[in-house]
Amino acid sequence: MNNEYIVPAKTRIGHIHLKVSDLERSLKFYCGLLGFQLTARYGAQAAFISAGGYHHHIGLNTWHSKGMAPAPENGVGLYHTAILYPTRKDLAILLERLQKERYMLTGASDHGVSEAIYLDDPDGNGVELYWDRPKEEWLYKADGAIEMFTRPLDLAGLLTELA
Repeated sequence: MNNEYIVPAKTRIGHIHLKVSDLERSLKFYCGLLGFQLTARYGAQAAFISAGGYHHHIGLNTWHSKGMAPAPENGVGLYHTAILYPTRKDLAILLERLQKERYMLTGASDHGVSEAIYLDDPDGNGVELYWDRPKEEWLYKADGAIEMFTRPLDLAGLLTELA
């Protein structure tokens, strides 16, 4: 394999497109609960949503999945969609919204470089809500590799951002 090309540092993942079984239920989750905005809709089969007026960060469609059961957990496919929030306070706001709605979390972790909350959308697709610590706060190993780990996230401590 040719290792001469390196992806430019400013490259970003543009959007994801999810197959869902019920478009309205998915819109209620992604727009109603998580706060994304609807930017375009194609009848009852597809919708595009975003943060900040971008054309779309997430596409949702029922073209091949209307009324279908979630994909099996033990199979190939998307593990989770990670949604990066700009500040720790933004993550705390989402945690508070989830708690008020009694929405079940599947996990919450401190990874050293980031803090993350995990949950599943209504179709069982994994969702990670997280914020990155400033790069200056990251820890590095002796060989220069980033020191990442998985430790329990202090949810009560996260909520102090709202005080």
